[in-house]
Amino acid sequence: MESAGAVSGVKKLSMIDSAWGFDPAAEKYALSPYRSNYLLLGRYTNDINKAPYAPLFGAAGKAGDGLNSTEAEFQISFKGRFWASDDRRWGAWAAYTQQSQWQVYNGDLSRPFRETNYMPEAFVSYGPDADLGGGFRWKLLNAGFNHQSNGRTDVLSRSWNRFVANFGFERGDFNLVVKTWARIPEGESRDDNPDITSYLGYGEVWAGTVWRDYHLAVMFRNNLRFDENRSALQAEVSFPLIEHLNGYVQYFAGYGESLIDYNHFANRIGVGVMVKDW
Repeated sequence: MESAGAVSGVKKLSMIDSAWGFDPAAEKYALSPYRSNYLLLGRYTNDINKAPYAPLFGAAGKAGDGLNSTEAEFQISFKGRFWASDDRRWGAWAAYTQQSQWQVYNGDLSRPFRETNYMPEAFVSYGPDADLGGGFRWKLLNAGFNHQSNGRTDVLSRSWNRFVANFGFERGDFNLVVKTWARIPEGESRDDNPDITSYLGYGEVWAGTVWRDYHLAVMFRNNLRFDENRSALQAEVSFPLIEHLNGYVQYFAGYGESLIDYNHFANRIGVGVMVKDW
């Protein structure tokens, strides 16, 4: 990330402050990246989830049997601030993220999208900039509403609504974001995935840093249950490629990379590109 610290004598701008426009000189109304924007040109899964598709094709389950273990994946994500305080430490935001798994190499099934998740959000952000000692500063507090669904019907439908709260901390080039959520209950007749929190739990932790020209990040999630413990781990690295694109490698192991896979364990590794700025 290019920062104000690139000029001698100018205070380096925090990564979180930059991403969330907490600098008093930042634009009051802004459209900016939210989660990562990337394209995995190839992503291999050791155990692709065939079970949800079998009921659509009877006992033979031809659609599931025909799924390729190698597919493409892309994510588009952005946020917009539609209100901010004069000092920019408070803001109101709306955000949208879309992630798709695409069987682009599967000509036998006409290259379908295996799964697409849509996630609109609305939240309030605050930049406390509080000293926690040891070089750590509390830089971010977000609280709001999150809806995620795959836009499908019948046996493939998956969705949930959550109240969310995120807490962001920094120490130099190291950042830590704790994301928590509480599911909003739905009526039994409308709930497509009543046991989703037993797999995805109530939060996840993201940690990231910069080493030379490499951006390194890891995510860990756990359902915090001793009897049926389930978790997920994602590790990723990006590095300069060309002007607006980074090379990108992503590894995921566990439950819940997408809604259709919320209760399915798999290992996945993908290689592609990430948009590093707009």
